Amino acid sequence: MKNILLASLLVPLLNLYAQTGTLTGTVMSQGEVLPWATIQLKDTRLGTTTDEAGKFVLEAPLGTYTVICKSIGYTTVEKVVALNNSLPLQLNFQLEEDVMGLEQVVVTGTRTDKRRTDSPVIVNLINSKTLDNVVASNLSEGLRFQPGLRIETDCQTCNYTQLRINGLQGGYSQILINGRPIFSPLTGLYGMEQIPANMIERIEIVRGGVSALYGSSAIGGTVNVMTKIPRQNEYAFTYTYQNMGNGSNDHLLVGNATVVNTKKNAGATFFVSKRDRDTYDFNGDNFSELPQLKNNSFGTNFFYIPKENQKLEASISSINEYRYGGEMVDKPAHLAQQSEERTHNVLMGSLDYQINFNEEKSALILYYGGQYTDRDHYTGIIPDEEPELSQFYADPPYGISHVTTHQGGAQYNHRFNSFLGGKSVITLGSEYVYDEVLDVIEAYNYKIDQTTRNLGGFLQNDWDITPDLNFLSGFRIDQHNLLEKAILSPRLSLLYKWKKETQFRLGWGTGFRAPQAFDTDLHIAFAGGGISRITLSDNLKEERSNSFTASVNYDKAREHFIAGFTLEGFHTHLNDAFYLFPLGEDQFGERFEKRNGSSATVKGITLETRANFDYMLQVDAGLTLQQSQYDEAVVNIEGLEAKREFLRTPNNYGYATFTYTPTKKLSASANIVYTGPMELVHFSGEGTGQALDEYTSSPSFTELSLRLGYSFEIPNIDTGMEVFAGVKNLTNDYQKDFDLGKNRDSNYVYGPGAPRTVFVGLRIKSL
Repeated sequence: MKNILLASLLVPLLNLYAQTGTLTGTVMSQGEVLPWATIQLKDTRLGTTTDEAGKFVLEAPLGTYTVICKSIGYTTVEKVVALNNSLPLQLNFQLEEDVMGLEQVVVTGTRTDKRRTDSPVIVNLINSKTLDNVVASNLSEGLRFQPGLRIETDCQTCNYTQLRINGLQGGYSQILINGRPIFSPLTGLYGMEQIPANMIERIEIVRGGVSALYGSSAIGGTVNVMTKIPRQNEYAFTYTYQNMGNGSNDHLLVGNATVVNTKKNAGATFFVSKRDRDTYDFNGDNFSELPQLKNNSFGTNFFYIPKENQKLEASISSINEYRYGGEMVDKPAHLAQQSEERTHNVLMGSLDYQINFNEEKSALILYYGGQYTDRDHYTGIIPDEEPELSQFYADPPYGISHVTTHQGGAQYNHRFNSFLGGKSVITLGSEYVYDEVLDVIEAYNYKIDQTTRNLGGFLQNDWDITPDLNFLSGFRIDQHNLLEKAILSPRLSLLYKWKKETQFRLGWGTGFRAPQAFDTDLHIAFAGGGISRITLSDNLKEERSNSFTASVNYDKAREHFIAGFTLEGFHTHLNDAFYLFPLGEDQFGERFEKRNGSSATVKGITLETRANFDYMLQVDAGLTLQQSQYDEAVVNIEGLEAKREFLRTPNNYGYATFTYTPTKKLSASANIVYTGPMELVHFSGEGTGQALDEYTSSPSFTELSLRLGYSFEIPNIDTGMEVFAGVKNLTNDYQKDFDLGKNRDSNYVYGPGAPRTVFVGLRIKSL
């Protein structure tokens, strides 16, 4: 009787055990194992990762599955297997390097994870490897190598930069850090140079109006900077020395380290960066064209997975930067004939929590992002005569800035496996953004005290009608404290995939910019012996946009190469477009007022090409042809004719990068940045070499840069080293007609951001 009872208990257990199978295998690429690759059973919560030897073990109930193997930087492979007994089933994977990034998972276009080729919105990528190949030391230098993007230097004294997307000014570009809009208007002045390249994992770029997702100021496009992600235990330290001639040295020391626990459910990555650059004087007048920089940055990213369906991520970073430009003297800033001095202390961070439920069909994301900037600054020019000179020394124009930004929100995603004959992902959420800017220089009676609050809600349906046809629809509604009424911003996108190699896309969206001070409005420039300032019109209202895009994307893979292209057309119409109206002079200098014009149109085409040959030679290039005009001419300088053309906006610009890797030890890269002619306005000043206010046209510029690197291993300590050297702007294609002396027009700057620069470096990293 006891035996019968025991058997009745054991048989069900044995049957349950027999219904479980085991998958084992190894993941490799080009003869080497791939640690930390992901193995997932499609449409289930079952998955694992490979260990340091590239091996995995996964148990699952008996049945037939589609097994997905993927790893960042490699093409995804799917295999169908049948588990029909309890014996281990051997399943190996060979992954090919995704050299074109075509299968990279991106999030910026839809706020959800999508493969690039499946995204209804074109998402361009810049990864850390590209930043290394072009020797970018910061975010600003790395963004030049994407179609439709142009980095512009706007001040001969302090060298602040702005990002132009499809010809629109920096205030039309939304810069995100890990998906959060914590780049405030003031941060936009110097922030792109303050974000070190070794902090960046990748950058996702979406051109055109995406305000239906991200709110105000995304009319031109969105740049999402994704910081380093912990994956495996590793480290790297790099020292780079750069020389721009005339005794101007630049020292950069950066380091990264990552720690992941044995369970792979927690990890952290750390970065440090230190830069020390001398001032640079191109024309020998003892006034700098490039300012002195001292930058110290450090930060960390964490992740923790308390349960299989939950994830907590956090990041925090600190940036300290000192910047000085103007007369090159060893004196306090207010004793220089003309100078700008800035000391920034920036603290930024984010916190994200995600929980998946409902058999992985639903996800709830709670998030927060914030930054605080404390800035001490000086902007002054010494008067020539009394009594102004005594008044100046009695109250020199030092100032302070305090900027606080907070964003908090919630997002809910739900996947419908059956939706009107296809599949769909619904995304809805709400977020609140608070930004407070205080910028004061008492000596100039200058004060910006601006607080903006925006409550936004968004809804989106990402509908896969068929495997080859996707329709994205959505809208966002924003209630901004500077607007009387809420703003509704709809968006529609259509994707059709033809024969796997080709994708056709159509897109339409609206957007807005609130009537507030943006980055360029907060910059005080020198002109004609005085300073120029920008104020906002009392009647300023929001600017609205209507954007259309159409594109075709083609990529074809052969045995020894893969090549493709993207052709995109864009058309953006701005209603009540902002422009600067000259008010004339006061006791301090020129004054401008931001006003609403009638409307403006930005239109053009962008061509992007790419090719890779046997994983040895990689070529990427992009060219933009465009036109940017106001419908009615606007006045730029009092006394000069009004013009329809956007100033400082070339009608053609582009780039090309070449990477050659004949062996794992040797690498060579070259890049070209082309900037076409642009219309400029030039203020005159005594002793500057400029006699009259005038319009002028810049020449075109072509920068050629080269890099050569050689790597080798240090035996027995699992460490590698790379030595590299090269030259940026080899042809020294640089502006030749900078203004001279203290009365210069500091905004008369165009072309490349730096002259010919020779560099050499050493990197030590784990293998």
